[in-house]
Amino acid sequence: MTKLSDVLEHYDITIGIECHVQLSTKTKLFSGADNDARGQAPNTTVSPICLGFPGVLPVLNEKAVELAVRAGVAMNATIPRLSRFERKHYFYPDLPLGYQITQLAEPVIVGGHVEAPQLEGGSKTVRLHHAHLESDAGKLTHPGSGNYSLVDLNRAGTPLIEIVSEADMHSPAEARAYAQELYLLMVYAGVTHGDLYQGNMRFDVNLSLSPKGNKTLGTRTETKNLNSFRSVERAAEYEAIRQAEVLDKGDLVVQETRGWNDAKQKTFSQRSKEDAHDYRYFPDADIPPVIVEPEEVEKITADMPMLPPAYREAWSGLGLDESVIIALLASKANANTVFQVQQEAGDAVAKRVAHWFASAVSAEPGEEATAMKASAEGLIELAQMVEASELSSTSAKEVFNDMLRTGQNPRAIATEKNLLQVSDQGAIEAIVDEVLADPASQKAVEDIRSGNDKAIGFLVGQVMKKSRGQANPAMATELIRKKLS
Repeated sequence: MTKLSDVLEHYDITIGIECHVQLSTKTKLFSGADNDARGQAPNTTVSPICLGFPGVLPVLNEKAVELAVRAGVAMNATIPRLSRFERKHYFYPDLPLGYQITQLAEPVIVGGHVEAPQLEGGSKTVRLHHAHLESDAGKLTHPGSGNYSLVDLNRAGTPLIEIVSEADMHSPAEARAYAQELYLLMVYAGVTHGDLYQGNMRFDVNLSLSPKGNKTLGTRTETKNLNSFRSVERAAEYEAIRQAEVLDKGDLVVQETRGWNDAKQKTFSQRSKEDAHDYRYFPDADIPPVIVEPEEVEKITADMPMLPPAYREAWSGLGLDESVIIALLASKANANTVFQVQQEAGDAVAKRVAHWFASAVSAEPGEEATAMKASAEGLIELAQMVEASELSSTSAKEVFNDMLRTGQNPRAIATEKNLLQVSDQGAIEAIVDEVLADPASQKAVEDIRSGNDKAIGFLVGQVMKKSRGQANPAMATELIRKKLS
């Protein structure tokens, strides 16, 4: 069994995802150490608290709680008035304290759901179990040569929320769509910077198979630390096929933690995972309960920016494919510009501008989008120039790309590049007469008069060539038809 379609014929796939989201605070969750370690030397953005020195006391970062509430609002969740921190005990070289400060019994976010639009149409509702605040551990690196590992504690103490979904997804495509929409919600809400390369969001995919129609879930595996939507989908697909091949042989799937090798496009075993871990959770005596009053939640809700579902609702009448919408939402600035165009100039202009963005900006959410300098006013003017036949659709795309890069006025760009179309009927008619009189055009003329209308393309091409691409092709076509009728 080597294809996903084969798996789906015989098995039901069940997927749940845990996502770690790094909060965009200036300092860490329980200390004043810098929360941005990009470009910093190892073990420099640390404090005695990060290093687990005895006698130091953690102080909760209020901004982290606010961002967690924003995340909860974006995910349609409940924000309990009271939440608590616990200590999760385990021993690892990147955890100097010997425990992780996290939440278990009373998390800061409860319930909620994400509506994940599907590429083929429709959407998938993925319920959320909860999300909790916690501090990140450090990072281990393993040099290619040598029998040692290096510990970098710059990441230790970074504020995270871990978002735990219900097992509501039943295909790799649904898993990817959920991860992508969750990413957009967190970025648009201002919860995280969203740099996937730097690990600002990391996805753990839990997947199991059960025989078709069997309601009992199979043994699951957890593929950890996926940092792109493609890897979420491909890891889920690989794991579904791998588990199906194990079951088809009559063997049992081993419950374990697996990694993802992006170069080989394969998961690999990391360690076995028992049904229960004894982490010896108990309340953290140094951190008082967190109280979030309903009035604070209301204030944060009122201050929320426009989120992806609102953009989708605004664009619902434009007839855009989901792929176009995804391309627009990849950049919050681009999405906002298209929305401004729609508000100021209407749906038709917005649809034209949306397709320009989709064709020019190839980034998907999580990737670095093209820096956009074009203004809504300039894009409206560009669309009006096309509508007035001052620019061809091809020339308009060229002007659009220059506007993205320079922010210049579209008419100035078109003039400088000599792209403005000639729509003067007398001038175009003179060129048409010249083309029709040319001996090289006589076969095309005869073909058209014989009923082969496709030959008109040759004549229009000759007009465009003689006008150096500036003649209005629609007007040229009309004049040729009139003269040959």
